[in-house]
Amino acid sequence: MKRRDILKGVVALPAIGGVNIAGTAPVVPPRDYFQELGLRTFINAAGNYTTMTASLMPPEVMSAIQSASQRYAMLDDVQDKVGQKIAELCKAEAAMVTAGCWSALVLGMAGVLTGTDGKKVAALPFPEQAGMKSEVILQKTHANGYHLALANAGIRFVFVETVEEVEKAISNKTAMLWFLNREGPAGKIGDKEWVQLGKKHGIPTMIDIAADVPPVENLWKFNEMGFDLVCISGGKALLGPQSTGILMGKKDLIAAARLSAPPRSGIGRGQKVNKEEMIGLYAAVERYVKRDHAKDWKTWENSIAHIKRTLAPLKGVQMEDILPPIANHTPSLKIGWDPAVVKITREEMGEKLRNGSPSIETIAWEDPNSIRITVFMLQAGQEQIVAKRIREELVRASS
Repeated sequence: MKRRDILKGVVALPAIGGVNIAGTAPVVPPRDYFQELGLRTFINAAGNYTTMTASLMPPEVMSAIQSASQRYAMLDDVQDKVGQKIAELCKAEAAMVTAGCWSALVLGMAGVLTGTDGKKVAALPFPEQAGMKSEVILQKTHANGYHLALANAGIRFVFVETVEEVEKAISNKTAMLWFLNREGPAGKIGDKEWVQLGKKHGIPTMIDIAADVPPVENLWKFNEMGFDLVCISGGKALLGPQSTGILMGKKDLIAAARLSAPPRSGIGRGQKVNKEEMIGLYAAVERYVKRDHAKDWKTWENSIAHIKRTLAPLKGVQMEDILPPIANHTPSLKIGWDPAVVKITREEMGEKLRNGSPSIETIAWEDPNSIRITVFMLQAGQEQIVAKRIREELVRASS
């Protein structure tokens, strides 16, 4: 039999066992696990809150995660290389991927306490028993819950309000000065002065900037300012895996922090980050740094403008542009109404939007007759759906 006759026979064969004539597997549509599990999905007009599963990962990040899942590598090697790349992007001496910003706080605190002393690493969370320093100084206005991550390392807090109180509180037990960027305007001591206090007394400083990009410059601003450690979430505006964070700063402190992190034992053992998350976060940071941020901002402003145009003709409705000064620093809109005209509470409005089709989540934390929306989590075109649904409920409540 001639070769061409054999090939004719092969071409004539039907697809067998789910394989097409080209020898490749047929395209199988992805399973909709949300539908299978009966989970409610929604349009996120609220923000990148942990309770709402933060943000959606873009194709570049998912591609990185998928690629990383197909081969083995030593976890420390991945952390080394990814940390180096993220440090370069953020203009830091060193960096590591953590299990969220909270984990960055815990591991950074551990590194400050122990250095690279293995016996001290094993002694945490009982620093005093091993002769370690055990106190962290912070401003009273910065103690809003996130500071408790540091307590995982066994430290005690010393609360202050003024520079004079800082000077008086510093002792041979002082391990670190901690600053929560979101609460910076509420305190009497600014970030630059806080750094200088640390340098004056030879005490490490750490800042928590969990949700404080945009602007993109914040990724390196605090490294350049002189903070010894900077902690940020990887799953908010960066659009990386929600379960990741970044600890960056001085090379010796990052090296020390890693001694309490997986795959080693210690207080951070449960804060595991897999290779897929590390590489996914690297892809996310790289993508974010390279984005056209002015274009993104214009898109958000256009979305806000569309919603305002849709609601402007309604009687008894007022709107106010809001720009959070630090955390979640993106355009948002407060939509209020006169209860004598629009007979609905903010809770009722939230429920109607939540239970509608499609479901929409908004923010309701101000006066009883208003809701607030953000647009930087919306997908293309969703601002039209949000505007239409809010208008429908306002009109219905005015009838």
